[in-house]
Amino acid sequence: MLVPDNTVIGFIGTGVMGKSMAGHLLKAGYPLVVYSRTKEKANELLESGAAWAETPKEVAEKANFIFTIVGYPTDVEEIYLGENGLIANGKQGSFYIDMTTSSPSLAITIHEEAKKKGIETVDAPVSGGDVGSREATLSIMAGGDQEAFEAVKPLFEKIGKNIVYQGKAGAGQHTKMANQIAIASNMIGVCEAIIYAEKAGLNPEIVLKSISTGAAGSWSLSNLAPRMLKGNFEPGFYIKHFIKDMKIALAEAERMDMTVPGLSLAKALYEQVAEMGEEDSGTHALYKYWKN
Repeated sequence: MLVPDNTVIGFIGTGVMGKSMAGHLLKAGYPLVVYSRTKEKANELLESGAAWAETPKEVAEKANFIFTIVGYPTDVEEIYLGENGLIANGKQGSFYIDMTTSSPSLAITIHEEAKKKGIETVDAPVSGGDVGSREATLSIMAGGDQEAFEAVKPLFEKIGKNIVYQGKAGAGQHTKMANQIAIASNMIGVCEAIIYAEKAGLNPEIVLKSISTGAAGSWSLSNLAPRMLKGNFEPGFYIKHFIKDMKIALAEAERMDMTVPGLSLAKALYEQVAEMGEEDSGTHALYKYWKN
């Protein structure tokens, strides 16, 4: 399916990942209208030709394909369902795509409310961090009506590679919860493996050459362990946002009467690291739990 000729893209949230994602869409030749609570974060996009909107309402009035990637479910709720938000001020026939990792139940509510206005929604959280957003290789997990997904897919292809339709509204967010659960326990293993190697007197960089390509291999081991060893804890994804994700996953698991001991442990460890002043560091700063 081709994107309509009258497409104007709106993008709300130009942080670590959003800035690069919006940039790919701008470079693809689409008119772009951006909004962020901190305008300075959008300066690079504005200098490249994007237009600035003062509010989400203004984005809704100017654009018909609107992407959002913000911090918390409360932010998503305000942007979509608030009096000055997207749905109240949107145009019939528009497509709204929330790429924030948020609550599945909120995604369903947004879908239902948007339908009343003739607006299509897709919940499409992503995985791949700052590297994936810069290189346009994000994994995109989509939920919503399949027709809406197909309409938006050409735009997804500008920012991601592994683009999978998961099912009805909320399915994208549930898939992202599964992703975060897998990462949470894996990150504990990555940190413990590196600390173990150091305590054993090994060169951890050389250890990585052996274990990152074998059965223990993972994205975190290949991409984040080297950052740990260099003392680079800049965020590809913030610890504070990962804790938010784990809380959502724990609540959903409890709703399904499921125990998740690995996730519970990871959340407890990350909260301790956040209390150490690392909430704005990247998730790989969990390494500091053992180093401090």
